[in-house]
Amino acid sequence: MSLFSKINRVFPFLVQPGTLWLLLFTGLPLLVVLNLSFLSRNSYGRVVYEYTIANYTRLLQWEELLIILRSMWLSLEVTLLCLLFGYPLALFLSRAARRLQPFLLLLVIVPFWTSSLVRTYAWITILQTEGLLNSFLMSVGWTSEPLTLLYNHGAILLGMTYNFLPFMILPVYASLQKLDPTLIDAARDLGASSLQVLLRIILPLSKGGIISGAILVFIPALGYFFIPDLMGGNRVILVSNHISLRFTQARDWPYGAALSVALIVLTLLLIAMFLRWSKRSGEKVELA
Repeated sequence: MSLFSKINRVFPFLVQPGTLWLLLFTGLPLLVVLNLSFLSRNSYGRVVYEYTIANYTRLLQWEELLIILRSMWLSLEVTLLCLLFGYPLALFLSRAARRLQPFLLLLVIVPFWTSSLVRTYAWITILQTEGLLNSFLMSVGWTSEPLTLLYNHGAILLGMTYNFLPFMILPVYASLQKLDPTLIDAARDLGASSLQVLLRIILPLSKGGIISGAILVFIPALGYFFIPDLMGGNRVILVSNHISLRFTQARDWPYGAALSVALIVLTLLLIAMFLRWSKRSGEKVELA
């Protein structure tokens, strides 16, 4: 009996194509990063095979914790903004005529056909000192000098909200599509106002889509690094571009790996919290 057959008999799940793919291209790199996070570096920035937990104890310093907390706060702001703008759009899509809905959904999905990096550079072109927006404001006389629209916290919020907005619209739209319209008609027959229908029927019944959208926005926003780099100009340090700097300019791979492991653990904990809360509230969350 061949070795492959023996493995298939004892551990059949290991030879499944999907499992092998995850083990080779996800599990193995994660083990490499985990091992690297316990190593040291010399004064020249080269990795030294001396195992230590100093990289993880360094994470407990206030400056490092502040970067992680700032990143979580920014992700929360992006999530709330995506919900603020995405929910009305999803509601509009669900109420639109059936023949128009495919076209409107296409408009939401079209940005995915272009690289997010290209779209970010487009926003830089619009917001920079001599960009389109400042040129327009000065031409109509609304300002006498260019405004500082780029390389600040607001610019990062704008760029990330724009990139993640479809991730909120689509799950909320899918949830609203499953809403029974007779419930709304019954509420109106009983004298409920439009606001009461929204707050007491539509919002509670679309909670599953809101939770799904929040997960799809909040979790990836923690790991985005090029938008803070390009639109923040390194003036706003987040955990994502902090990791990037450790691996590139600082040449501190072990600490960068420790930051990466901490971000992965934090992400898994947040997903578990989201899913547990949704399970307790009786909502079905679909992330696929």
